[in-house]
Amino acid sequence: MRRQRLGILAAAGLTAMAALQGFTPKPQDDGVVRIENVEVRYREPGEFLSATVPVNGPIGEIRSEGEISIMRRQVTRGDYERCVAAAACDPLDKATPADRPAVGLSYNDAVAYARWLSGETGERWRLPTDREWALAAGTRYRDDAWTEVSDPANPSKRWIATYDAESSGQEAVEPDPQPLGAYGENEHGLQDLSGNVWEWTSTCYIRHRLDTGDTTENCGVRIAEGQHRAYMTAFFRDPKAGACSVGIPPANLGIRLVRDEGGWRGWLGL
Repeated sequence: MRRQRLGILAAAGLTAMAALQGFTPKPQDDGVVRIENVEVRYREPGEFLSATVPVNGPIGEIRSEGEISIMRRQVTRGDYERCVAAAACDPLDKATPADRPAVGLSYNDAVAYARWLSGETGERWRLPTDREWALAAGTRYRDDAWTEVSDPANPSKRWIATYDAESSGQEAVEPDPQPLGAYGENEHGLQDLSGNVWEWTSTCYIRHRLDTGDTTENCGVRIAEGQHRAYMTAFFRDPKAGACSVGIPPANLGIRLVRDEGGWRGWLGL
């Protein structure tokens, strides 16, 4: 009973502190899922070379550092049109229902929308990194290695194994954006992960030289995550016109943003 009273007093104190400064605490359910203390088996994105031979990159467990606050659903066409109406985003090329995910978005469009939403709300919105997306996706995350066959002495083995895995794993993907929730929720409560809308991340394409430890970053190409990882040219809106690392190209390109909370000051809106 005493512990319950202390909890009530602490919450009241935070609310009073916020009121004194003209702020109110954010609601607990505001379309954002807060994820912490999660881990996933993860492989860094990009190309891995042993000398000049393509190989699989190393894989291992990664764990979230702090809290990830990420949108429960993807940005809808209606959401995006508000940014267009404010002359902060470029109009999309194809009309789709306002209550379905916005698609046909380039990386540059996604960054513009995040910038506009940050200005509108006074909060700090941005694209997730590839690591953050993988941690939030949990069991729905799938990296870009279709096979663990990786023999630098005989690269044809990996090529053949990858081809066979891609061929057997490809399925027809519905091209049109579906109603929110059509692909269900993952274990963290995020909707439509790995559905028919791939989501931009802020992570750049990187070439890794395993023999020398050198890396080369190309931020003209960014990573989109969905049913599989894809490498897409930043200004392309049509995924079929851009480079894709493995499998079939993404059906659509869309947005799901992360909100930087900034600890308790972020919780108060400071």
